[in-house]
Amino acid sequence: MAKSLGTHLLNGVRGTLIGTAETVPGISGGTVALITGVYESLINSAGHVVTAVRLLVTDLLRGKGLARARAELTRADWGTVLAVLVGMVPAVLVAARVIAPLVEHNPAESHALFFGLVLASLWVPYSSSGRRWRIGDYLLALLMAAAAFLFTGVPSTTVDPHPLIVMAAAAVAICALVLPGISGSFILLTVGLYLPTMEALNNRDLGYIATFALGATIGLSLFVKLLQFLLDRFHHLTLVVMTGLMAGSLRALWPWQDDDRTLLAPSQDNLVLCIVLALVGAAAVITVIVIEHRIKARAAHDASVAPEVRPQTNDTVVQ
Repeated sequence: MAKSLGTHLLNGVRGTLIGTAETVPGISGGTVALITGVYESLINSAGHVVTAVRLLVTDLLRGKGLARARAELTRADWGTVLAVLVGMVPAVLVAARVIAPLVEHNPAESHALFFGLVLASLWVPYSSSGRRWRIGDYLLALLMAAAAFLFTGVPSTTVDPHPLIVMAAAAVAICALVLPGISGSFILLTVGLYLPTMEALNNRDLGYIATFALGATIGLSLFVKLLQFLLDRFHHLTLVVMTGLMAGSLRALWPWQDDDRTLLAPSQDNLVLCIVLALVGAAAVITVIVIEHRIKARAAHDASVAPEVRPQTNDTVVQ
């Protein structure tokens, strides 16, 4: 029981980190989920939920009952999902009020911190792909990095927050939530909906939030099954693509750039501070990776040395 409670608490902390990341332009919640070791569990669980909803609708229309949908729901890792959500939801609300203004008023310093975080986290998909990288893998990752680099250089725009536009932006942004390397907040910032969304969260604008949630649900239901399929069938190549996207997304976190996202040379005024913050971000990720590695190594060791449980008998040996 104590171990189970500790696991739930740890997943709650992971959810807090994921939720916090989603409010910061340039940081992907999927990246944090990948770093903390819950990414594939969340994607698979979301895929089972989407399948269950589809089965629920089709079976009810055909009069077949709820058995198949219920069976699909039981395949999701609800212990992990619920614990992550418990940590994630309040983190989004708090970070929208605290961290987003901090990033807005101290862009160079905050971006330096996140630059180091994402740079160090490249090791996670690279080392988790399942097999050794070849030349073709590096070329594919480089291509994806170039695409992400170009995308994150697109200047932000201002649009009228019409409900249909909000829904469409939410549908795309939620895909970024589950795709490491692409920031949902950055997409909202690009289309001019980042500040309206943060204001809606802070002001508890339920109409805007409901519209955004509907669009996010539609986008997630369409995208998550594809991602689940890719992870199941093309695990190595999918992680190669994720590595490239994360590498290219570092452009969005370069501390020195103007309002049009033109990259500038480092400023001597805050160069040392930005370097220190980048190292702090990298050190934080490396610490998490080491802790995760030790936890997995200890679990594997305990499983290998656990004594076999054999039934006791009352047989005696006659000398």
